[in-house]
Amino acid sequence: MNEKNVGELKTNRWLFVLYIGFFAGLIWGAMKIIEHYFKFTNIVVGFLVEPFFKHDFLLTWQGVLVGWGFFTVFSIIAAFIYMVTMWKLQSAWWGIGYGALWWAAIYLLIGPLAGMTYWITDLDLNSILTDLCLFLVWGMFIGYSIAIEYTDTRTRQPIHKT
Repeated sequence: MNEKNVGELKTNRWLFVLYIGFFAGLIWGAMKIIEHYFKFTNIVVGFLVEPFFKHDFLLTWQGVLVGWGFFTVFSIIAAFIYMVTMWKLQSAWWGIGYGALWWAAIYLLIGPLAGMTYWITDLDLNSILTDLCLFLVWGMFIGYSIAIEYTDTRTRQPIHKT
């Protein structure tokens, strides 16, 4: 056995991506709830399931939990997509760009067509900027976490306890 591989700790890439996606949804979904609660945005946390549930339901605490759950599932899927397509990119900027891409896809195309969000011309500036910033940090969280783990796993030294 090669000396470099002795005692090397390996991270299961797919479990790690599941973990990152879960916490991205948990953390940034909670921020989305706070944004809506303090009226920084008109878009509820359950915007992803808006076509399937009544808007009034998504404003209740049960609807918030359903929306948060779906945002978490969406984050897990987005993390898997990032892993498959961009896992070797090592800069935080790639994650920010990934978040911007998702924001643009959801708020400029898919969301209005599917009834998840209003058309951008119908949103106020606070909602646009708040949700854009949320998606930027959400994307950075996913992208940078995956990139750092990949590069860190390749160079990690074993911990020796004495």
